[in-house]
Amino acid sequence: MRRIAAVLIVVFGGAAYWYLSQPKVVAGPAPITAEAKAYVRNLQLAGVEMKAIESFASQRVVEITGQITNNGARRLRLVELNCVFADPYGQPVWRERVAIVRASKGGLAAGETKSFRLPFDSLPPGWNQALPQLVIAGIEFE
Repeated sequence: MRRIAAVLIVVFGGAAYWYLSQPKVVAGPAPITAEAKAYVRNLQLAGVEMKAIESFASQRVVEITGQITNNGARRLRLVELNCVFADPYGQPVWRERVAIVRASKGGLAAGETKSFRLPFDSLPPGWNQALPQLVIAGIEFE
């Protein structure tokens, strides 16, 4: 009986070690579709500004504000941006994908303009303190 228990412990221990040592595949956001790529020309970012503010916890927060206008004919459920922060040499040091239009906030109708606010509180110290590159990374239609 002890031998069977010992064998089972070794087998289950080996199986657990094998399972936990396997690389984990983390699904990232879906790439932009061809339909969405074609629609990007109908979206316009304007009035984009960046400032640093002090949070309630005395932490520095970089805030990007602006407006997005939908000059196309379709209603949008979601619009996401890739915000790419660079170092003084122009090399990317931080990339974050953020939603500026959400269905829970009413989406974005054709011809409509909405304001957005993006707070960042964990930027790396090597960042060049300049406005990041803002690239439309995702669109979902209604």
